[in-house]
Amino acid sequence: MLQTKVWVTSQIRDGVGTSISAFTGPLYKFYPKFSSLGLLDTMVVTNWQPPEICDVEHTGKILKGTGSFELSPVTESRTKFDWSETIDCPRLLFLLVAPFLWVGVRISLARLATSLRPRE
Repeated sequence: MLQTKVWVTSQIRDGVGTSISAFTGPLYKFYPKFSSLGLLDTMVVTNWQPPEICDVEHTGKILKGTGSFELSPVTESRTKFDWSETIDCPRLLFLLVAPFLWVGVRISLARLATSLRPRE
C-alpha cells in the first residue's frame, strides 16, 4: 500500500498466528518521527493456504474486521487477485480517510499490476 510500512511482530514468521503491523502515514517514509500523523493497523493471520489464500483479522484499537487475499489461475500465464476487507471503524474516521484510501488503493493496485506484467 502507498505510504505504508509493514513488519512481522511475532516470532511466527509465516502461517496461521503470524502477527503483522502496518503503519500508513503521509510522512512516515521520510520523517518517521511524525508517526502520530498516520494509522497503525495490527493484524493476525487466521487462514494460510499458500500460495492461494491468506486471511487476516484486524486487531487494532481503531481498525477491527477481516481481510482476505486470494489468487486463482485464469490461464497458464494469468492470475486473478481478489482482495476484500470488512472493516469496523469509527464513522467519522472513515468519512475523513475514505477519499485518500480510495486514491491510495487505486495507485497501489496500478503499481502492483505494472510490476507483475511480463516483460517483453
